[in-house]
Amino acid sequence: MSVDGLAAAPDEDLVARAVAGDEPAFEKLVERHQQRAYGLARRLVGNDGDAQDVLQEAFLSVYRKLAGFRGESRFSTWLFRIVTNAALMHLRARARRPQEPLDAFLPGFDGDGRHLGEPAEIEAAAHAAERLDRQALAERAQQGVARLPEIYRAAFVLRDLEEMPTAEVADLLGVGPDVVRQRVHRARLMLRGYLGDAVEGAR
Repeated sequence: MSVDGLAAAPDEDLVARAVAGDEPAFEKLVERHQQRAYGLARRLVGNDGDAQDVLQEAFLSVYRKLAGFRGESRFSTWLFRIVTNAALMHLRARARRPQEPLDAFLPGFDGDGRHLGEPAEIEAAAHAAERLDRQALAERAQQGVARLPEIYRAAFVLRDLEEMPTAEVADLLGVGPDVVRQRVHRARLMLRGYLGDAVEGAR
């Protein structure tokens, strides 16, 4: 198959050709998906160097396991599952002093379900994006994502940043859709509180 033919071939055809020993077909798969796979790894591990290590490990794993791909899900879903697992394993093995998690930024409620925060704190959290400089907000948001506990980070990155459907995220993480929704919701609350705290500190 010509180079132009490879460029137009669906992932499944490229997988079949790669399994049969067609190296250009595998290279085309890598070329087609590496940018998004790198972005996912970068968001999960928090820095470029570690993301490159994760990406290299993930594509090596893909190459070794490609013959076992059965097409029960899209190739991209299968690939992103491998990238996510590689990133989470990298995080667990990384010898680094852990950062303080964002649990402290979750909203508190009393026995009647009323928010325990002061009105100014609630308003600051709700309108953080309007009050922070865009660059400062982006940097603060990246810091916040990096500090999310890993189970919430993975769900949030896949669902909100990668914009994958909830069902696909659930399949990728091996949990139910309701679990994904709960984790994403909790991550959003943590990040909202974290950004709101930045607004209060900037006043």
